[in-house]
Amino acid sequence: MTLVVVEPAGPALHWSTNSLEYQHESRPSMDHPSPKSVLIVDDSRVSRLLIRSLILAQFPHWTVTEAVSGDEALALAAARPFDYCTMDINMPGLQGTEATEQLLKMQPTVRVALFSANIQESQQIRATQLGAQFVAKPVTPKSVALALAYFQG
Repeated sequence: MTLVVVEPAGPALHWSTNSLEYQHESRPSMDHPSPKSVLIVDDSRVSRLLIRSLILAQFPHWTVTEAVSGDEALALAAARPFDYCTMDINMPGLQGTEATEQLLKMQPTVRVALFSANIQESQQIRATQLGAQFVAKPVTPKSVALALAYFQG
């Protein structure tokens, strides 16, 4: 079941009871001709909340979808395209690097920022090999700004 709330001159909010999915959308305008979509993948609810709020504070017209695991992220990506993805590396089940590799095979144009508290050089090299941007945790305004800068340019 999905609940959709539309304000006459504002955004549409989508809450899904089947997964931890939140979408914040607004209609295209001259200021925002093509809203972007971002998939946030992290097993930490707090990390997802922080990333979502920091993105929407800067880009309120973007669509944000959340997944709690690599497997859920791939299922969502099979159903719709995403422009950007933030992916935690260390999650139960499918690791973020493995999920990123599969996601990029499904959607080669998606730009991925891999977040991890494990800042070992091997993790950073693996992110680069995948064509992703490594971003060190904790999730902060600065770390999200690094991901957004990568997404935008």
